[in-house]
Amino acid sequence: MTRIPPADRRAALVQAALRVIARDGVTAATTRRIVGEAGMSLASFHYVFESRDELMAELVNAVVSSEQTDLEPALDASRAPIGIRAAIRSGLQHYFDGVRADPDREKAMFELTQWALREPGFAPLAGRQYDRYYELAERAARDAAALTGSVWSRPIAEIARLLVTLTDGVTIAWLVTRDDAAAEQALDFAADALAAFAEPADGDAAVGSLLHNPNAGIR
Repeated sequence: MTRIPPADRRAALVQAALRVIARDGVTAATTRRIVGEAGMSLASFHYVFESRDELMAELVNAVVSSEQTDLEPALDASRAPIGIRAAIRSGLQHYFDGVRADPDREKAMFELTQWALREPGFAPLAGRQYDRYYELAERAARDAAALTGSVWSRPIAEIARLLVTLTDGVTIAWLVTRDDAAAEQALDFAADALAAFAEPADGDAAVGSLLHNPNAGIR
């Protein structure tokens, strides 16, 4: 019988717990259900985790660490000159495509957040989860501005919070309704709203002014 290294065993149990939560919810993720999903024994579980709570803490951390729904892949894929609104909309579409491709994972992520907020002592994990989301959103906003030669008129942290708030709303609404058209409309609104906080970088300010008002340079 092949011996599974403890780190691999922990990872397998974490993934099994995520599948159970995605399918049946956090309350269904008992130790017995998790080991059954992983094809392991209870003894194997207790060899690598002291308790279910320890597993859940690691699961929240794993979800945050593996979060890859920032806008960077979409931006990297289109280095041709585009405007800030188009860059934002492209990134939002990339995000939504990921939601649509794996809705059960998105449901599990929201369930984990709610669980962490309700469970005594686990609220900091939910805070850490959103700190990571804000970090990813901030990096994406910086990249979008750099790609399009723009600057943000509001602090980058504020832009990041707005981006996360908007994507959370779109995600929850879509998970409930599965209305793709409504989600696309919401993403259009989000792109418009965020782009309103961007303006041309200093070197392009005069050009940007003329683009917005062709008569601005006429005396």
